[in-house]
Amino acid sequence: MNKIIEKPVDFSGLQAAFAKSLEEGFNCQDVQILRKSYDSFTANSDHDKKSPMDQAFREMLMFKLSTDLEKVGALVKLSVDAVRAEIVSVTIPVVLLGDIFETVTLDKCERIFNYVEEMVEVWKEEVFFSSCKNNILRMCNDLLRRLSRAQNTVFCGRILLFLSKFFPFSERSGLNIVSEFNLDNVTEYGVNGKDLDDTLEDIEDIPIRIDYNLYCKFWSLQDFFRNPNQCYSKASWKMFQTHATTVLESFGSFKLEDPRPGSTNNEDFVNEEASDKMDIDLNISDTLIKKEIEQSVRQAENFFAKFLTNPKLLALQLSDANFRRAVLVQFLILFQYLQITVKFKAESNTLTPAQSEFIKETETKVYQLLEETPPNGKRFARTVKHMLTREEMWNNWKNEGCKEFKKPDESVISEPPPAKRERKPLGDCLRDATRQGKFFLGNDVLTRLWNYSPDNLQACKSEERNFLPQVETYLESSRDKNDTSFEWRALRLLARQSPHFFTFVNSPSYKISDYLDAVRKRLAKERLDAAKQIPGALTTNGNNTESIMNSAETNEQETVALQEQEGEPNEEGELEDEDEHNDLEKPDEDNNAHSKPLTANKEQVEELAPLIGDDWKKLGKKLGYTADELLYFETEHPDRDGGCIAMLVNWFGDDDDASLDNLAYVLEGLEINTAAKAVKALIERLLKAKQREDELAESAKDKNI
Repeated sequence: MNKIIEKPVDFSGLQAAFAKSLEEGFNCQDVQILRKSYDSFTANSDHDKKSPMDQAFREMLMFKLSTDLEKVGALVKLSVDAVRAEIVSVTIPVVLLGDIFETVTLDKCERIFNYVEEMVEVWKEEVFFSSCKNNILRMCNDLLRRLSRAQNTVFCGRILLFLSKFFPFSERSGLNIVSEFNLDNVTEYGVNGKDLDDTLEDIEDIPIRIDYNLYCKFWSLQDFFRNPNQCYSKASWKMFQTHATTVLESFGSFKLEDPRPGSTNNEDFVNEEASDKMDIDLNISDTLIKKEIEQSVRQAENFFAKFLTNPKLLALQLSDANFRRAVLVQFLILFQYLQITVKFKAESNTLTPAQSEFIKETETKVYQLLEETPPNGKRFARTVKHMLTREEMWNNWKNEGCKEFKKPDESVISEPPPAKRERKPLGDCLRDATRQGKFFLGNDVLTRLWNYSPDNLQACKSEERNFLPQVETYLESSRDKNDTSFEWRALRLLARQSPHFFTFVNSPSYKISDYLDAVRKRLAKERLDAAKQIPGALTTNGNNTESIMNSAETNEQETVALQEQEGEPNEEGELEDEDEHNDLEKPDEDNNAHSKPLTANKEQVEELAPLIGDDWKKLGKKLGYTADELLYFETEHPDRDGGCIAMLVNWFGDDDDASLDNLAYVLEGLEINTAAKAVKALIERLLKAKQREDELAESAKDKNI
């Protein structure tokens, strides 16, 4: 049986067969029909069959589907499936789009471009990206050449946004690496001053005077906005400063009203505050916010890439919120460029302290004007500030060489090294320490020691800092009889701790060593007498008390002999000892002066909180709490006076300076007089209670004795 050998089919025959199968596959949107037709020609190679299949797609698009845009999108999607089935060239979907863009009007191009945007993830697949990226870039550039930047602004923006999504961030063809400015964007203006006055004769209801001087100053600012490096020149900066001040003053003197029916600036402010609170309480999803923004964009029918400079329009332009916002945002972009570090800036392009101060003040004023510009001024100002913050991040990325973004390999991921802790500026450290009522000395050890106690002088009087030995212990230690340094230290201790220092002042010929020995014996006798007066002391202190009694008995005869040798009667000596003993047992009145400050417990705070009322947040700021901390107290304790109670309990528990006296002082300063009087009454009540406790303790002590 002879085997039939198939002959290869030529290009036209393959194209006709593929065109027929393409119509059938397009109607069913099934790429398998194309695949069967493609595989049926076994005598032809893949290279020979792909070209006719590509031509079939292009002819079907141009001759049958060019007027039906929905079918164009369906054909492009079918071509993508054909690429994945490996029966057409990889670039054929982009070639089809390029063909249709070259043959239809701009209105239809804008509608067809929706398919390009929707399939951005398809173009980024590995199969398409490497082969199609140049075709897609060429297609988008051809579209941009046909479009007018002034009339087709939205479409141009869509194309640029698509390219930014399609290409990776590090694609250098889409980056302004050297930070060049478009110096060709020149704003032309100018008219005779007399003609300008004639144009403004019939304009009414404008509170500001629009003359030739204001007109020229306003439009001359555009030259600084297109080339900010001029501001580093002294003469140019002086002119910019003068013109900017004049224009912003004119904006500030001419307030705009909210165009929404039945709304005022005051209502807008209230509504924005209410919306902010709703954003916090209800946590509106990103999807709803996105829909709201898209709806507001659709409502705005007109977009202007460049405003007209006709003098007749200036008064109307100043009354336009969009025009005013565009100018104010230009100011903010210029100020950001002048202040941040840019890699390709010249070294001489630096600001003086006076320029930096002017920019800081003017920037605050610009944000204020944006917030006052309806509608939704405060939200618009926050959005602009967020965008400029993001822009600063991208600038830092460009300064670092536009490094490519890559996902980390999970197999190589290891724990990153601990980030170095950034040092706070000295001014911020001093400010934070002052808010907390503490000191900052620049050194950790000194700062910790200086803040050891809120009152350093009082801390110096603490018993823990008393390193002097007791005079009794020091006199009983072993020593040399002729050691003058020992005698000098013993006399100093005696003068500090005992009235016996003044016993023998009338005997100048008395030896110091004998005098100290006699004092030692007197102190031992006093300890023995004190031990006898305490019931049960002999049993509880067994060995110590017996040693004291033994030493006292052995030294008693020596003490009596010493007194007789001095010529002093024993009775007077005993009387002096009793007086000295009584003086030593007197309570130390100075200790009461340094007692702990009076504080309030939770029950007492609950009595004071209703008297403070809604002013508790002002009190909290005065006590050193931040707005976030006050918000935490309020949210954690939503009941009435709950936040105030939690704040005061926390203050009395954690703050070293917390006391009722300080609280009364702060309340008087804030003119919360009712609460201040209640605190003072509480202080008097606590002092009386403490005094009664001391009297009861003293009387109980007397009864026991």
